[in-house]
Amino acid sequence: MEAYILMALLLLLTIVTIAIVFQRSLFAVVILAGIYSFLMATAMIVLDAVDVAMTEAAVGAGVATVFFLASLHLTRAREYPRPRAVWLPLFVAGVVGAALIGGTYDLPLFGSAASPIHQHIAPHYLNESMGETGVPNVVTAVLADYRSIDTLGETTVIFTAGIGIMVLLRGRRRRRGEDKDDVDPGARET
Repeated sequence: MEAYILMALLLLLTIVTIAIVFQRSLFAVVILAGIYSFLMATAMIVLDAVDVAMTEAAVGAGVATVFFLASLHLTRAREYPRPRAVWLPLFVAGVVGAALIGGTYDLPLFGSAASPIHQHIAPHYLNESMGETGVPNVVTAVLADYRSIDTLGETTVIFTAGIGIMVLLRGRRRRRGEDKDDVDPGARET
């Protein structure tokens, strides 16, 4: 049953991706990107990766969508005519997708107990994490101790992206304020 749900989600992801490629409205692209992130979060839940699903839902479907909508509102972005056909980006996306699917043929079956991850590192984490880290929750031990540098890097990337967006939007707001100051004071009285 899970396989059918996952296939349906992947089909919906494909449809949303194609809709984004052919979309002309920036607002619609932002909304479709939020839907894409929400569908990805749902797929992660089906795959039992709830921590990844929560992050995708919060950052991808939540914060990123709000930032994009705020950017559209504050910049009053205009849509310009398309310089070329959409077939080239669609072709590139198809080739990359085919390469990714082709790369999965060497992977072990999903959930297989004989896969390398279940033979080498997972038993070590399950058996030794309490003694090595002192943390009773294995997931917390992996994220906060064994992979702490990776977690710090991910947090730094998200923080830097947020600061960058704030700086860009603040600069746009200042320019708009300077334009209002340049108006002739006598013109306001008429």
